[in-house]
Amino acid sequence: MYKDVSIIAGPSSLDLATAIAKHLDAELVPVDLRIFPDGESKIKMRRVDKDYCIVVQSTYPPTDRHLLQALMMIKRCSEDGAANVCAVMPYMAYSRQDRAFLDGEVASMALVAKLIETVGTKRLITVDIHSPASLSYFTIDTQNISAVGLLADYAAVKIKPNAPIVVSPDMGGAKRAVKFARMLGTDMVALKKSRNKDTAEVIIEEKELNSSVLGRDLILLDDMMSTGESIVEACRFLRRYNPNKIYAICTHALLIGDATTRIKAAGVEEIISTNSVPGINAKVDLAPLITTKLKAIIDTKKHLW
Repeated sequence: MYKDVSIIAGPSSLDLATAIAKHLDAELVPVDLRIFPDGESKIKMRRVDKDYCIVVQSTYPPTDRHLLQALMMIKRCSEDGAANVCAVMPYMAYSRQDRAFLDGEVASMALVAKLIETVGTKRLITVDIHSPASLSYFTIDTQNISAVGLLADYAAVKIKPNAPIVVSPDMGGAKRAVKFARMLGTDMVALKKSRNKDTAEVIIEEKELNSSVLGRDLILLDDMMSTGESIVEACRFLRRYNPNKIYAICTHALLIGDATTRIKAAGVEEIISTNSVPGINAKVDLAPLITTKLKAIIDTKKHLW
């Protein structure tokens, strides 16, 4: 039992925080949240008197609200005198804005990193961050852990795909797809995607696949699904090769607006994600993975954190 640890259950990640606390056999600290008519958040939580304060709050949409709530909870822990404050943000907002792509843009991730540190965070844990380079803006210790193993296990046990091929919607996710494919003992292909920086329109480059997909199940693998445009365009391209079933798997299923409907209409059999973002597609639990990381940190650095 980790008697010197408090798990702060952020409003966006209540179930995940509860599961982590149960795995650690640690104290769970609930948070009282009030949203005012003008949209402002008010956080109220009891005093935390443990050495280790772990705030669990994913920053999926509404992104700014969840991020600010996380800052409030971390600041409260710091003000209570907790020397070791760890932020667990499974989905890290603004990691796609890790640099200025067009003249006049702001590298928003640099600001987010400074805010997280300023309120007293001593360590950050995130999962499959979109751009690992985003973590270079932090001066505190950061840990980016991968859920690929959990997702591959789910696919193998629950889906049991027929002669599967793992497909990355773009070249940037090729390493992730290779790792996933190895775990399933199959092969993979990576599509070449481009995106208009002004309109965000997605285009899949026409090319011959290096593997036959005829009659085989396809697993479209990505770190996140937001508008679903990348998955939709990938499906349009792949279906001309007459595959069997198509599954869409990701760590973070944001699925903004009608993304789910559009993805299903494009021919996807099932959408599967982790519970970094709660919802009907969150079928893979991150709690064991995060708990293992926390145990390793606490056990080896109790006096060094």
